[in-house]
Amino acid sequence: MKPHLLNVSTNSVDSFSARRDTMPDVNNLWHYHSALELIYIKKGRGTQFIGDSIKNFSDGDVVLVGSNLPHYWRFDPEFFEQTTGESVDVYAIHFKEDFLGAAFIDLPENQELKKIIAQSKQGIKLEGISKAKIASLMPQIIAATGTMRIIKLLEVLTEIANCDEKNMLVSLGFKPNFLENEKDRIQSIYNYTISNYKNKIELKEIAAVAKISPNSFCKFFKTKSRKTYTQFLNEIRVGQACKLLIENDLTVKEICYDCGFYNFTSFHKYFREITGKTPLKYQQAFSKQ
Repeated sequence: MKPHLLNVSTNSVDSFSARRDTMPDVNNLWHYHSALELIYIKKGRGTQFIGDSIKNFSDGDVVLVGSNLPHYWRFDPEFFEQTTGESVDVYAIHFKEDFLGAAFIDLPENQELKKIIAQSKQGIKLEGISKAKIASLMPQIIAATGTMRIIKLLEVLTEIANCDEKNMLVSLGFKPNFLENEKDRIQSIYNYTISNYKNKIELKEIAAVAKISPNSFCKFFKTKSRKTYTQFLNEIRVGQACKLLIENDLTVKEICYDCGFYNFTSFHKYFREITGKTPLKYQQAFSKQ
């Protein structure tokens, strides 16, 4: 499962990179880099892949991705269509663990920061009051200059360290395998699955996309992703069902079939396994917010 290696460049003036993106196709591929990435989705929705984690993302999400952890934010189709009027607004900061010098993170006062950097290898989604504070600080980092820029980033990292509502996204034992001859295979699988999840995807069909035999595909996918392709496909379908349930425009049964499930009982089973709730309970939880 070879993600693309991206070189996150910084100029000779800056010790870390901070930018604002308004296009949905920036780094729109399965990739990794040596820098940590802090991302704030001010506006945008889609499917988030980090390591072996598949989640929906939406307006307001704040996530810290560790060094060399593969990730991919795929925005929903409407953000690529000019006629919908949907726009993207994303703030991204990339920094090396030693951006303030190799000894800085080992200072006694920085043990909590060092802990957060270690935890970031699992990917961290921030929630609660800290998420709102970090979201407000990230535009300030981009606008700041000189020493204040560094101070603002340290303020954000301190807020992450003190956050009481952190969700670890990636399995503790996840270890990416970077094999050169598998460079584009996982990207093709992801793209095809997201484009065709409403249909019944046969094993030979997805194996052809990956350009390997059906038997080899099963072994490849399970070894690299630590889940079967059926599990992966059901996670994509349930993720789409979650979006539709929140929008509350369709009945639960209509959502079941719209997301590619052909059996209402199976839909309930997989939905509960993945989310911990029945579709109706999930919908009710959001309607009360």
